[in-house]
Amino acid sequence: MRLLILGPPGAGKGTQAALIAERHNIPAISTGDIFRSNIKNETELGVQVKEILASGGFVTDEITNAIVRDRLGEEDALPGFLLDGYPRTPGQVEALDEMLSDHGVALDCVLELTVDTDEVVQRLLERANVEGRSDDTEDVIRERMRLYAEETAPLAKIYRERGLLCQADGMGEVSEVTDRIDAVLAEAHVPEATN
Repeated sequence: MRLLILGPPGAGKGTQAALIAERHNIPAISTGDIFRSNIKNETELGVQVKEILASGGFVTDEITNAIVRDRLGEEDALPGFLLDGYPRTPGQVEALDEMLSDHGVALDCVLELTVDTDEVVQRLLERANVEGRSDDTEDVIRERMRLYAEETAPLAKIYRERGLLCQADGMGEVSEVTDRIDAVLAEAHVPEATN
């Protein structure tokens, strides 16, 4: 089972990715988590990423592609994986195509969680309040949602044209969303990971 999960901030991607990965015994691979781990452990990559982010820049496709290529080459990812936060650009889609081709495999499904923007903004504002994230104002959250839509729409289109895009309603209780995702994956005939 080789999946991508797409969805705007606050859609519950991380929660659902962890649940899918656990149920199907595949690693959930988040580029954000990899970056944060490298920064925390002060690896060479971490130092490089920290400097880029501190200057307000974006981590380049070259760096991001390299870390994903490394991670997909690890033993636990060979039978299957779920990618969260990658690819983000059409260039990264091409890079991922090459990585998978090198391993003689392909994606089984690109799962997009669809949500109501206003409800997600309220969800994120509540989370910001609980977690003390004072920089997560409504304007900031709406801008992140706008950027996500702008950047991800081309990816959803690419995968829709390839017949790989599956959508699940991301609103409601976690268990309800999980049930919808299971139904969508079953309907798409996504194979189980082969261990």
